[in-house]
Amino acid sequence: VQLVESGGGLVQPGGSLRLSCAASGGTFSRIPMGWIRQAPGKEREFVASISWSSGITYYADSVKGRFTISRDNTRNTMYLQMNSLKPEDMAVYYCAAGAPYSRLPRGVGDFGSWGQGIQVTVPS
Repeated sequence: VQLVESGGGLVQPGGSLRLSCAASGGTFSRIPMGWIRQAPGKEREFVASISWSSGITYYADSVKGRFTISRDNTRNTMYLQMNSLKPEDMAVYYCAAGAPYSRLPRGVGDFGSWGQGIQVTVPS
């Protein structure tokens, strides 16, 4: 599956952004999806995931209550609504896909495909 992110950019602390991930080349509705991020000098970090079937979601503690992951299987697109952004949210955000029919991802290692990444900048 090919993944392309969009919607990143510069936002002031407390602001909002919505990231989108367009998928192609696979049966999107059967693939669990998620977002991971990587800040400069740090390892990739799990952000959120959504199941392929029932829309069950899972979030990292650091974003719980501020970020919302969703998907539209009719458009082969996944979203990440990010509210109340903080400087520590600044990173390159990657759209990620698990294996078809697999369980809800809960960590970076549960994904097998990633997009090229998109920058989210939140100045301190």
